[in-house]
Amino acid sequence: MGPEKRILAFGDSLFAGYNVAKSDSYPAKLEVALRAQGVNARVTNAGVSGDTSAAGLQRFAFALDGMAQTPDLLILELGGNDLLRGLSPAETRSNLEEMIKQAQARGIAVLLMGMQSPPNMGAEFVEEFNGLYPALAEQYGTQFIPFWVAAVADKPELIQADRIHPTEEGIELLVSETLDEVTAALPETDG
Repeated sequence: MGPEKRILAFGDSLFAGYNVAKSDSYPAKLEVALRAQGVNARVTNAGVSGDTSAAGLQRFAFALDGMAQTPDLLILELGGNDLLRGLSPAETRSNLEEMIKQAQARGIAVLLMGMQSPPNMGAEFVEEFNGLYPALAEQYGTQFIPFWVAAVADKPELIQADRIHPTEEGIELLVSETLDEVTAALPETDG
């Protein structure tokens, strides 16, 4: 299988596994899927339900410092709670940017999981929010998935009753839809 690839899945309830067993969370299922593809991956779930990008930034360095070894890849998935609370997209961008910079300063590759605003937030907000993820990915040369929950966004049967969080089946679909991007984001290992 090759040397172990360490992945830190850092995000909110979409990673924590809201209302599903830990073993059914996106990070847990991602690890299983990567291993099935022959990738010796260990995915650490650092998802915290309710986290905004500001809350994530507050615990980010602590999460990295708490790992036994520096991760090879950071999957950064925050901003959904900022969106739900109508927080400033400029603030969201600044917080995500700081986490990307801290990760890159430690030599960690970054995969940025993008979110998109519903149109009812107003045209100016939508344009600014939807633009912040691709702009950060381009500025910092990170791998990027534009709207990572797109596969379940228009499938109510794959969303829980709260109309926000994916079901176990929805998480399975998200893993299969994002697996290629995650694999591509993993840095090559010498030897």
